[in-house]
Amino acid sequence: MTDGHTITIEQSGRHVRVVHEGLVLADSDRALVLRETGCPPRYYLPAEDVRTDLLTPSDTHTYCPFKGTASYWSLPDAPDLVWAYPDPKADVAQIRDRLCFYHVDAS
Repeated sequence: MTDGHTITIEQSGRHVRVVHEGLVLADSDRALVLRETGCPPRYYLPAEDVRTDLLTPSDTHTYCPFKGTASYWSLPDAPDLVWAYPDPKADVAQIRDRLCFYHVDAS
């Protein structure tokens, strides 16, 4: 990347489970882990491993100069809980259409 900012993406090798208020939202052995300068590791999950039927698209979009524009999804009691990059920058193309949660249990 630039100015000492780095992003690496690799297969995590960990089981990732996301639970919110006792409800399992995601369960995956196919997560990618993205490590970015100044940020905690983030797990990007295939949509097939996420209960997308429980999520509602949000109007929120954010822009990262390194990854591109993110779209968000919410639960009734958890706005913008999940995000994805439908058209990420070329350097992070592996995360295209994968979903990421703010808090996950990766073991």
